[in-house]
Amino acid sequence: MRVLITGVAGFLGSRLAEWILEHVPGCQVLGVDDLSCGYIENVPAGVEFVPLTLGIGDSKVGTLFVQPIDCVFHFAAYAAEGLSPFIRRWNYQNNLGATAELVTASIESEAVKRFVFTSSMAVYGCGKPPFYEDSICLPIDPYGVAKLACERDLAIAGDQHGLNWCVIRPHNLYGAQQSIWQKYRNVLGIWMARHLEGKPLLIYGDGEQQRAFSYIDDCLPCFWLAATSPGASRQIINLGGRQPITVRRAAELLCDVMGGGTIRIVEPRHEVKEAWCTWQKSERLLGYQEATSLREGIAAMWKWAKEAWERYPKRRGLADGIHIELRRGLYSFWR
Repeated sequence: MRVLITGVAGFLGSRLAEWILEHVPGCQVLGVDDLSCGYIENVPAGVEFVPLTLGIGDSKVGTLFVQPIDCVFHFAAYAAEGLSPFIRRWNYQNNLGATAELVTASIESEAVKRFVFTSSMAVYGCGKPPFYEDSICLPIDPYGVAKLACERDLAIAGDQHGLNWCVIRPHNLYGAQQSIWQKYRNVLGIWMARHLEGKPLLIYGDGEQQRAFSYIDDCLPCFWLAATSPGASRQIINLGGRQPITVRRAAELLCDVMGGGTIRIVEPRHEVKEAWCTWQKSERLLGYQEATSLREGIAAMWKWAKEAWERYPKRRGLADGIHIELRRGLYSFWR
């Protein structure tokens, strides 16, 4: 069996590559990443790595399928939801455009048995939680719009061209190898980095926003089943934490785990107040089990973060390298 993982130098891509190489004997992993947000050190030994930028009109994408690919795990994305209104072009090129190119190449290959796409809870937008997979989707930002458009494009590719697919909607994944050096995404990582820099943890608005966090190690087997289980074919499946928590309480829990830290309230941003999902479908089709408590998961990530902070000092203070396209209305904490 041969699989393709896009975003293999990032958090989810690198961790799934590790899991596959350990748990699926004989499986070959082809990994793609442009290293704009991922790190080459994350790519596991045993992965056939190709440095490549996915995007509309990139004729090199087809070369990935010269040798038959059985399953595609499309994880490459720029997942800075709150920043997406200020980087619309970048958001759509990297999230929607790149996905369209990869879908086309998968159809043309005729060998792909399943295309697994990681969408986002952002597609639900301002609906009333808990969100079910068939809830009406009303995204409130360009990131959510791009993810929802990708989902619809995949469904069309399935209906018109027979491409088999599965859409996973993970929410707030966290754990070892998640970047703590990029200030626009990954709230737990952002907070950990700020604490290591001697800065306060920032909360936007009153901190009463509610989210559910998902520990990566609990989810990895589910991504594999999304690609291989007959029951997951052409399904949209929520994946992640069952229990919502306020952002303020999550920050306080992290401070407790870190043994210190201060919290600062700053201006609110445009975001959904309450967002968490159902999990029953992921249990039924993917065998999901929330085996790790939030405290346990944060403690494990914090242990890794402290070691990574010392191991990779050159990454400190780096932003994502993103050009802000629109500065009108940009929040003070990002200026």
